[in-house]
Amino acid sequence: MSFKHILLIDDDEEDQEIFQDAIKTISSSVQYDYCNNAKDALHKLISAELKPEVIFLDLNMPMMNGHEFLTLIKKDEHLSTIPVIIFSTASNESIKQTVKELGAYDFITKPIEFNKLIELLKPFIS
Repeated sequence: MSFKHILLIDDDEEDQEIFQDAIKTISSSVQYDYCNNAKDALHKLISAELKPEVIFLDLNMPMMNGHEFLTLIKKDEHLSTIPVIIFSTASNESIKQTVKELGAYDFITKPIEFNKLIELLKPFIS
């Protein structure tokens, strides 16, 4: 499944920039938004200020972590259908299993190499 409107929720500005650069390398027609924290993202999604086709979500963030955000979004009838792809440095199988049980669409471990990130994102971007 490929998407044209992407939301990244990640508190790390460097990760936001690298993610955006990777998306632009793959496709110039993709709309990209980001939020620095899950609490702000949830507010913008509920108010319909943001209407992404897919959400890439970091797990380790202050205020509201990715697990909390995923739990809340999957309980909301208007937001629960948005696929959420975990985008985290975590690679533990039990964490992957937990987020899948919470409703995550997929899980991507943040790669160190930029070209690897492009490879991982290509299947999701049209």
